[in-house]
Amino acid sequence: MSLSFLRGLLVATCFGMLAGQAQAATLSADLKPEAGTLKLGVQPWLGYGQWYVAEDQGLFEANGLNKVELINFNEDKDMNAALASGRIDAGNLATHTAMAMVAAGLPVKIVLLLDQSTSADALIADASVKTLADLKGKSVAYEEGTTSDILLHSALAKAGMSLADVKPVPMPASSAGSALLAGQVPAAVTYEPYLSAAARQGANIHTLYQGSDDAGLISDVLVVREDVLKQRPGQVLALLKSWDAAYTHFQAQPEQGRAIIAKGVGADVGELDSAFAGVQFYSLADNQRELQGSFVGDTWQHIIKAAGNAGILPQPIDPEQILDTRFVDTLK
Repeated sequence: MSLSFLRGLLVATCFGMLAGQAQAATLSADLKPEAGTLKLGVQPWLGYGQWYVAEDQGLFEANGLNKVELINFNEDKDMNAALASGRIDAGNLATHTAMAMVAAGLPVKIVLLLDQSTSADALIADASVKTLADLKGKSVAYEEGTTSDILLHSALAKAGMSLADVKPVPMPASSAGSALLAGQVPAAVTYEPYLSAAARQGANIHTLYQGSDDAGLISDVLVVREDVLKQRPGQVLALLKSWDAAYTHFQAQPEQGRAIIAKGVGADVGELDSAFAGVQFYSLADNQRELQGSFVGDTWQHIIKAAGNAGILPQPIDPEQILDTRFVDTLK
């Protein structure tokens, strides 16, 4: 989503909304969730999978959230618009997308680090493209403004090229792999479960570049609107407890957890072994370490630089502008 579009949404739909850092009442670990439905935006991405586990295992209710509505989106721009307009309370986004939203003035905060992709985001190609250098002059399908966009820029930079050296073919990540299979493009950037689907159906499709080739670049976070942080801090705290309970359940029963997540993203669990291996989920304990350590240091700066080079983030964002760690800290 472009910066100008995000600003337009802010003016059109968020005029008069609270700005600046939300200041909820003093938090305590036993703060009770407020009444009402919490609307959470998701996409069919494995990294958001613990929400499906929480829903399936009744963990939202176990933590006092009587109603959590998981609302599915196919493209980042649609979820961004829903957050801007207040149609959803919270959303699962790529870190650089959250940065761009705050840079545009949208009142959201990051409250939880969800996952990092190592091989579950990738640039894939047919037999005509053997190396990154072979992309020169060729069409590449990818979703603009997303993790696919950043990964493509990273891959091209590694080969001494830029976006000007290829022919961009913008489309949803869910369609990019299909376009490659159909012979419409020789290369595409997408993520799981679409990568596994493309690999199964195309014998000559191979990986050119993936998240681990630029460690730390591709990660996802949970953002919450500032008015929700202020008015319903108990719901937010319960949401984080539910994620961690789901993570614990997943670690104890990985086969069941994988089956639940596969169903949630619309895939066959038997076809996602390599996909799950390419995603690292973060627990609350991981968050308490990372949000005071490397994630807000070198990794943060690396993402800012990559997003800036991709034209997604026009200005740097400091962690204190966007992070609200009170909820993670309260649950130590």
